[in-house]
Amino acid sequence: MVCRLRIGGRVQGVGFRPFVQRLAMRLALDGWVKNHAGEVHIVVAGRGPAVAAFTAAVIAEAPPLARPRLICRETPGDGAGAVEPGFRILASSDGDASHAHLPPDQYACADCLAELRDPASRRYRYPFINCTQCGPRYTIIRRLPYDRPHTTMAGFALCADCAREYADPTDRRFHAEPLACPACGPQLSFRAADGAATIEGSEPALAAARAALRQGLIVAVRGIGGYHLLCDAGDEAAVRRLRQRKHRPQKPLAVMVRPLGADGLDEARRLADLDPLAAAMLADPLRPIVLAARRAGSPLAAAIAPGLAEVGLMLPYSPLHTLLTEDFGGPLVATSGNISGEPVLTEPAEAEARLGAIADAFLHHDRPIVRPADDPVYRVIAGAARPLRLGRGNAPHAVALPGRLARPTLAVGGHLKATVALAWDDRAVLSPHIGDLGSPRSLEVFEAVIADLQRLYGVAAERIVCDAHPGYASTRWARRLGLPLRTVLHHHAHASALAGEYGLAAARTAPMLVFAWDGVGYGADGGLWGGETFLGVPGSWRRVAHLRPFRLPGGDQAARQPWRSAVAVAWTAGIEPPAHLWPSGGADADVLRHAWTRGLNVAATTAAGRLFDAAAALTGIARTASFEGEAPMRLEAVSANTDEAVSLPLTGGNDGAPLIVDWAPLLPMLTDESRSAAARGGIFHASLARAIGDVARHLRAGTGITSVGLTGGVFQNRLLAERAAGELAKAGCEVLLAREIPCNDAGISFGQIIEALAADGDRR
Repeated sequence: MVCRLRIGGRVQGVGFRPFVQRLAMRLALDGWVKNHAGEVHIVVAGRGPAVAAFTAAVIAEAPPLARPRLICRETPGDGAGAVEPGFRILASSDGDASHAHLPPDQYACADCLAELRDPASRRYRYPFINCTQCGPRYTIIRRLPYDRPHTTMAGFALCADCAREYADPTDRRFHAEPLACPACGPQLSFRAADGAATIEGSEPALAAARAALRQGLIVAVRGIGGYHLLCDAGDEAAVRRLRQRKHRPQKPLAVMVRPLGADGLDEARRLADLDPLAAAMLADPLRPIVLAARRAGSPLAAAIAPGLAEVGLMLPYSPLHTLLTEDFGGPLVATSGNISGEPVLTEPAEAEARLGAIADAFLHHDRPIVRPADDPVYRVIAGAARPLRLGRGNAPHAVALPGRLARPTLAVGGHLKATVALAWDDRAVLSPHIGDLGSPRSLEVFEAVIADLQRLYGVAAERIVCDAHPGYASTRWARRLGLPLRTVLHHHAHASALAGEYGLAAARTAPMLVFAWDGVGYGADGGLWGGETFLGVPGSWRRVAHLRPFRLPGGDQAARQPWRSAVAVAWTAGIEPPAHLWPSGGADADVLRHAWTRGLNVAATTAAGRLFDAAAALTGIARTASFEGEAPMRLEAVSANTDEAVSLPLTGGNDGAPLIVDWAPLLPMLTDESRSAAARGGIFHASLARAIGDVARHLRAGTGITSVGLTGGVFQNRLLAERAAGELAKAGCEVLLAREIPCNDAGISFGQIIEALAADGDRR
């Protein structure tokens, strides 16, 4: 009996072909397997029961990293052609790459780590050890299909021992494309920023890096997807020096911890209080940064996350990072090796040029990196670990669409936390985190990622979707390209991303209610929206509620100066701002008030993010901010979890006009200095959560709506999201929160794709 199989899904870069060969040999079947574009094609021949067992096991027993999907199974007649005895892996063939699933980079597996620590192993302490179940993928692939000649490992000829492993079906390195060893693979080198001679060779370079870290120095380390800046996480002076040099005064720094104990989390538990969900996410093969409550008495430097109650922890994901953390013997700061806001740097010469004023030394390696991949970030919110950033290990992120697009579509996202999405037929691919599009290098990487996705998948975009804001760099780029263009309102994209993730984009008869709260985005009326509630479905959102608008003095300066939002809400409510708000002691108050009254350099906004800024400033938590979202993060960190709330009136709503949530009753409480900042912050969160429940109850009474979504960057706030979810549950609503796509602006590109799909109509 002859059987032909086509297998799709994630079947490249995960040891699938070697698994198929071993399975066929175990069942005494003849035939072959090969990569073809993004699929695996298989022919098996033998006794009927054995072929049937093979067909079932090829899906059920697939390698842990694989996600196979049977596309078709054919059993041609006996005259369909002879199959040679034995079972072989044939050379890959090119074809339509649009079915490909690009394999993400994988963390070092347990078997390889055991070898790494075994003095008897020929790969003992080799920083680039890997096998078919681990190691780099996305960052080394030049083109598909995924074979060694198509990767950056093509320049490293296999030694005799590695070649033997590569060709042995019984070896776990059989057809491991990044295969290497100390004799034939990549090597480390160490170079001090003071111009001292370069130290060549992995072991001497590791020793030099360890010594530098123990001396309190900052070392830029080239990893799988780019550079990290490392220093001793317990050394207050070293951490403060890193902050001063990187011009990053407050933004939290990630910490990499040694894998200790039975589950590898003993050191992490010494630094943070890990609930079961955070612990599981930290130990997940993705090896993301996970935000967790900082433990009292933690030995971490106070400057790791000033003013915040959480710390971002991660386990080492590569053998190099494992060696560094174990050799050093304690937690290390591991922040992105970049100029803040830009994509992570990947090339040694560029890293030395751009990080030379930050790092005291560089630990390089000579395995080329094709494209950058920053670390993914997760936070446990409302009973699930939710992504705040996609990156190394889970991006490009492929998503099945709830319908079919009329033509290949490129969505270029927003301006901050930028990602792009390429979509065709019934699938979309969301890029890794790119960064903020405010620098030339960010735009270079933005353009490179767009070209790269289209080339790898063999899909040329025939139209573009972009944000409606005319000033966004992504919008300006899209307009210059000359392809058919569709603009999408920022908050419609937020709502549609959530609907699309839940497969609701084509559910034209099942409208949902979505609260889209964030900083600011361009609104249909030309104002700066950000506290919106929509009713409907993708492509047909109706604004049914929003926060009371207020006018921000100083325009874009308000994002980094929360005191401006505070004086704006005070003036809007007709009260005098507290004297402590003014950075100049109030000397400029009259001038600013005059400009605000006359509408000079002001912008009307409904943004929840700016309202959080105002609350942080009024409570004395943060009058200024050094990074986006700092003031709300610090406010959440100190806020008590309380049931006490201020009732916020709902006005409007007549003749189709939106309901307006009036925040003004919060101001007497926020300015009451007889209460602690923790109490005032807690009441602020509880009041907004209760207002969300009130809006949902009011609208449900008239529409019968049951599904309510919470999206936008404000709902990264765990206290608000969990309290709002509780209020909605009490109102009898099903609550939808992002699960795979970040709720912040990183999800905008996916929402734009869903809007394009809705415009095409349901073509399933």
